[in-house]
Amino acid sequence: MNFGLLLEATEQASGLSGFFGKYGMIIMIVGLFVLMYFFMIRPSNKENKRKNDMLANMAVGDTVLTSSGFYGVIIDIGEDVVIVEFGSNKNCRIPMQKSAITSVEKPEDAEANAKAAQERKEAQAAKEEAKRKKKEEKEAKKANK
Repeated sequence: MNFGLLLEATEQASGLSGFFGKYGMIIMIVGLFVLMYFFMIRPSNKENKRKNDMLANMAVGDTVLTSSGFYGVIIDIGEDVVIVEFGSNKNCRIPMQKSAITSVEKPEDAEANAKAAQERKEAQAAKEEAKRKKKEEKEAKKANK
């Protein structure tokens, strides 16, 4: 049996396969570029825009996290360089490139984050206390039986 003739006969029977036979490769390549855009290029562009906005909105007094993992406070801002003070030692001021800063936290945000963390801690403690009381009640019921 000649499979080439069989394949040719089935392609002629279906008009749609003739369309995809001619343009299928082009459609797949275009689809691949569309997927690459939505999974690789677009998220990268969004991240770059977010970082540029963050660096543009920095102000003196903001707490920053550097790419090397150090936390510091911005003392002075230049064109491409910022001076960051590390630790409680006022003499430890280091100039660094803006691109070395990975995150910026405003003083107001720091207070709000500390308050939210305290509320979460209190809620967790209350939950554990309720769990402990429930366990004690079960043990007391067992002891009474």
